[in-house]
Amino acid sequence: MRVCHLGKYYPPAPGGIETHLQTLVRAQKSLGMSPHVLCMNHESTVPGGTTFDCGVQIERFDSKVSLFGLHYCPALASAIQSAETDLFHLHVPNPVMLLHLYLAQPKAPIIVTYHSDIIRQRIRAALFRPIENYVYRRVSKILVTSPNYTAGSKFLKHYTSRIEVLPMGLDLDPYLNPSDAHVAAANEIRAKYKQPIWLTTGRLIYYKGLSNAVRSLKKLPGTLVMVGGGTEEDSLRAEVKSLGLESRVAFVGYVASHFDIIPYYLASTALWFPSNARSEAYGLVQIEAMACSRPVINTDIPHSGVTWVSPHEQTGLTIPINDADALADASRRLLDESGLAERLGVAGRERAISNFDHRVMAQRSLQIYESCVK
Repeated sequence: MRVCHLGKYYPPAPGGIETHLQTLVRAQKSLGMSPHVLCMNHESTVPGGTTFDCGVQIERFDSKVSLFGLHYCPALASAIQSAETDLFHLHVPNPVMLLHLYLAQPKAPIIVTYHSDIIRQRIRAALFRPIENYVYRRVSKILVTSPNYTAGSKFLKHYTSRIEVLPMGLDLDPYLNPSDAHVAAANEIRAKYKQPIWLTTGRLIYYKGLSNAVRSLKKLPGTLVMVGGGTEEDSLRAEVKSLGLESRVAFVGYVASHFDIIPYYLASTALWFPSNARSEAYGLVQIEAMACSRPVINTDIPHSGVTWVSPHEQTGLTIPINDADALADASRRLLDESGLAERLGVAGRERAISNFDHRVMAQRSLQIYESCVK
């Protein structure tokens, strides 16, 4: 089975969609499939052109011109048009690839993984809708990552007959069986920061709700360790300073490689996941924490898959969005209720293994592909 994935970016670009795409194509390759990735280049320091990742061909394209406010690359349109593939697998939101699909008009079937609605930039999204609708008329299947998401999406309600659920998975082995180096690094982190360690990880952007994490720390002992970077970092640092928490909040930045996050999970008491908008449709980092036997405190975002990934009182605790007091109260429960954190951590590990292994995801994707290729 030859499949051409159309991604926005590809690692080392950070982000949940990018991580998912890499995990999926690697797992598909291990099943004997022939995946191939076309994507835009996320920064000038990463070489464009063709590279290989675990035997998977990755073609990165540099933007040449802007068309209707979107990056356009004639070579990308040509690559889509000439691709020797049984089908295309598009990962959205991704207006750039939608535009190039529209321009290229390929004949192979198209499958879409719908990671989330476009919450911001709604005016541009409305202007872009005719192109999007044209492409979606060609789409054979729309894959959503959780059963919760479709009901809250005005866009997806028009395509319910074509929707299937394909949960995102991960290569869990590095989390389930951490290396000696990761265990040693976790011990160093425990020694460096005052316990307990409350962990956040990912981009520091508007919908992560991280100001609530900072505020909740006022009512808790320990240290908030924030792994990642982004546009909200300056405002978060200002809030930390205004609350007098400089000695209790650590901005770690991005780790050198993806699996270098594992020691932080191992050293933590819990993962805080206080996102507050449906832009947070899933939350892959929850699975990473669960595989490391760490409970998750997440938020009840309407029609998001976040609480489906880590259900309340099963693998973690769920609180209302934008409620720093509730985050502090849930964290206090993990400290005060005997056996609670351990019980949630064990259940999280079991759920990760049974539902979110990358090989399970790849096998399910193959079955969906086969149903679409005549």
